[in-house]
Amino acid sequence: MPYDISKVDVYAGTIQDRPGGLADKLEPLAQAGAGLDFVIARRSPDNPGMGVVFVAPIKGAAQVRAAKNLGMEKTDSLHSLRMEGPDKPGLGARITRALSEAGVNMRGLSAAAIGRKMVVYFAFDTSDDAKKATKVLKAIK
Repeated sequence: MPYDISKVDVYAGTIQDRPGGLADKLEPLAQAGAGLDFVIARRSPDNPGMGVVFVAPIKGAAQVRAAKNLGMEKTDSLHSLRMEGPDKPGLGARITRALSEAGVNMRGLSAAAIGRKMVVYFAFDTSDDAKKATKVLKAIK
C-alpha cells in the first residue's frame, strides 16, 4: 500500500502559558468546525508566560476567520508535508535516512503510530525542500 503524501498549511499563534491557554485557542476553532489532526503546543523559553501552538488543517472561510480572530496565521516559514499509511518497523529510520541521502534538511518532524497506521508531519525551510522531500517520500516502501 503506497503512502499518502500531501502538502499541508500549518497555522501558528501564541498562547498564554497558564491552565486553559491552549483551550482558549482550540475551542473557537472547534466551534468554527475545525477537525484538527495536528496540534503541537509548547512554552516559549525566550518569552516567559507565553507559548506557541501549531495546528492543521484549517479549511474554509469560517475556520480561517476563526484562526485569524485568535491571532493565528498560516505560517509562511514552514513548508509542511503530511505522510500517512501503514506503520512498519524501522520506517522512521528509513524515512529520515532517505531524506538525508537526498540532501534534504528537515526543520521539524512529528510522528505517531496508532495500531498499524502511522502519520508523520514534516516541516521544511523552503518549498523546494518540500518538493524534493515529496519525491523522496513517494519512493518509500
